[in-house]
Amino acid sequence: MPKRCIDLRSDTVTQPTLKMREAMMYAEVGDDCAGEDPTVNRLQSLAAQLLGKQAALFVPTGTMGNNVAVLTHTNAGNTIILDSEAHIYYYECGAISALGGVMPITINSDDGCPNPDQVEFYLQRDPIRFPKIGLICLENTHNRRGGRAVPLEQMRDMQSVAIQYEVPVHLDGARIFNAAHALGTQVKDIADCADSVSFCLSKGLSAPVGSLLVGSSDFIENAIQVRRRLGGGMRQSGVIAAAGIIALTEMTDRLVEDHENAQYLAKELAEIDSLELDQTDFDTNMVVVNVQKIGMTAPEFVRIAREHDIRISYLDQDHIRLVTNCDVNRENIEYAADILVKLIRSIIN
Repeated sequence: MPKRCIDLRSDTVTQPTLKMREAMMYAEVGDDCAGEDPTVNRLQSLAAQLLGKQAALFVPTGTMGNNVAVLTHTNAGNTIILDSEAHIYYYECGAISALGGVMPITINSDDGCPNPDQVEFYLQRDPIRFPKIGLICLENTHNRRGGRAVPLEQMRDMQSVAIQYEVPVHLDGARIFNAAHALGTQVKDIADCADSVSFCLSKGLSAPVGSLLVGSSDFIENAIQVRRRLGGGMRQSGVIAAAGIIALTEMTDRLVEDHENAQYLAKELAEIDSLELDQTDFDTNMVVVNVQKIGMTAPEFVRIAREHDIRISYLDQDHIRLVTNCDVNRENIEYAADILVKLIRSIIN
């Protein structure tokens, strides 16, 4: 039988594997602030190699990784261009402005990747009258756009414009391994479209904590100081980095299972005509459903689903989000889909 409570709120709710716990217990450690933690150094080297960059920096969270990147690339008074639903803009408590004095310019785009023509409008403005554009930020996969994997062609088009105007590109690649699977490519190919990339070990890859920021050697050297300024300098952090090594060596290939489970959920929910759900809109581990069409707010539906032991989240008043993860197997998914379909049909009827 499926476990009683099925948690589809996020892929951050996963528990570390037994092998991760063992690796953490026996991790070789040193003072990372002095660059002397061998496990952290191994993790950073592995991350840089996988993403095809010169160097990497271990940070506690994805939010810190993004903010270290923004603060390293920009100066106070700069602006950055990003999608209006970007994680950096939406979920990071205004950190780029509060900590870096950087102002966001948001561009609305259906697929999460701003149109190069829209971006170029800002890039070509008079630098005397307008603030300098210090950075362009992309996101892949894009969280609030339904976990959408942004095609390489779009990212490369944006990169070409950025190169033309000599503006760096940062990629919030929290779920970059999901994107690679969905696009049928390597993470190196995605990372090659940006000057710096941040990605999470605790989203989908089951590590209990940690993210990495990758880029050129000079960029990472400067980022180390910014990390320290933000309170991210750690000591014997090999204890948590050990789990990250397992995440990168053993957990990336299995993300395909999460994608298949999300497709199953989308297929089952798409059978309800009033949801007007197109299952092809979801190519990774997220499914977003508009419940306004069944006459209910998203927070209300989340509450009712919880009463049926299905834990989900909502993006706004109208949209719920279901995220598959390694702690929810196919049996659990089939059970959750059955409960949700019955619940929605009972509401409609």
